[in-house]
Amino acid sequence: MAFPYLESVVGFMILMYIFETYLDLRQHAALKLPTLPKPLEGVICQEKFKKSQAYSLDKSNFHFVHEFVTILMDSAVLYFRILPWFWKISGDFLIYLGLNAENEIFHTLAFLAGVMVWSQITDLPFSLYSTFVIESRHGFNKQTVWLFFRDMIKGIALAIVIGPPIVAAIIFIVQKGGPYLAIYLWGFMLVLSLVMMTLYPILIAPLFNKFTPLPEGELSSKIENLASSLKFPLKKLFVVDGSTRSSHSNAYMYGFFKNKRIVLYDTLIQQCKNDEEVVAVIAHELGHWKLNHTMYSFIAVQILTLLQFGGYTLVRNSKDLFQSFGFDTQPVLIGLIIFQHTVIPLQHLVSFGLNLVSRAFEFQADAFAKKLGYAAALRAGLVKLQEENLSAMNTDPWYSAYHYSHPPLVERLTAIDEHDKKTD
Repeated sequence: MAFPYLESVVGFMILMYIFETYLDLRQHAALKLPTLPKPLEGVICQEKFKKSQAYSLDKSNFHFVHEFVTILMDSAVLYFRILPWFWKISGDFLIYLGLNAENEIFHTLAFLAGVMVWSQITDLPFSLYSTFVIESRHGFNKQTVWLFFRDMIKGIALAIVIGPPIVAAIIFIVQKGGPYLAIYLWGFMLVLSLVMMTLYPILIAPLFNKFTPLPEGELSSKIENLASSLKFPLKKLFVVDGSTRSSHSNAYMYGFFKNKRIVLYDTLIQQCKNDEEVVAVIAHELGHWKLNHTMYSFIAVQILTLLQFGGYTLVRNSKDLFQSFGFDTQPVLIGLIIFQHTVIPLQHLVSFGLNLVSRAFEFQADAFAKKLGYAAALRAGLVKLQEENLSAMNTDPWYSAYHYSHPPLVERLTAIDEHDKKTD
């Protein structure tokens, strides 16, 4: 008797849904707490606390509905073998168009086109409600309906342009890879990620946002001097018009070797009280670079990717595995989809481990900024961003440990204060 792979996968998906819903309920209860956590008393005003609480509870209620619908659809798609039915329909569609359904690349692209249409239809109501109801209700959404759909159309167009060559290359590598398949796939994905990291900020991101050089002045001088003092090879300093879509704020860096760029959201500049707070946030980001966090994270991702492809090569020829999911043939893409579902338990463990590492990196980057003399400004900047973004003030420790890649504000402020006491 064949092993019930499908039933095991669906069963684990439901168990994980139950566990994560339990964590969500714990977080929902924490969000309802009527008072601020002690470290934030006198730091966050009551008005901001109430607004944050209302925003977080709205998102939490929406999350419960979204996750329930998602697990129902995902379980149904697998259990009722909709994937093999959809694979067959996509082949019939190719024949209707006069194309060869035996060509796996054509067949896969037709299948993915159908999946993309289906996902757009099923995700659209949730995206619209999240953007134009929840985000608008709490003053964050700045998009018009036209801008929303324009971004969606651009995203679909990019997928149509970029997707087919990548899919074709992956299928070709799997068909011809032989015993070194895992290495070839990993090498391809490594090159692809490097190319996309290079092209995305230059060619793709400007399709959605406007990037302008940060005007010369006190802020730009402070950031440039800080970068110079750390020997950070800052090539350009940009401001992105994040405010055209949302009031949320952010900052990030990108680029290779001696061609680094820093991007500030215009909302970050608007929300921080002074230039010193903005520079403190950048000092934190530069800490990630100086401490090699980006490199360590990149190496970890590459190792995990290689291990995943190694696992895929072990199961890709398992006829029983494909048949359990309702497939008589063994298409490359379907093999990857099935493999991703079968390693879900490991993926959750790895994700949890990566979150722990990421949280440690955040504390280290904070400590780095403090060593540069930005303790007070960093503290003030973190508080201001927490207030303006209406981030959750009360967090359940279990929920936070499982989901958050960044430590909650309370933990970060406590770490700053402890450092200051040790310094004193």
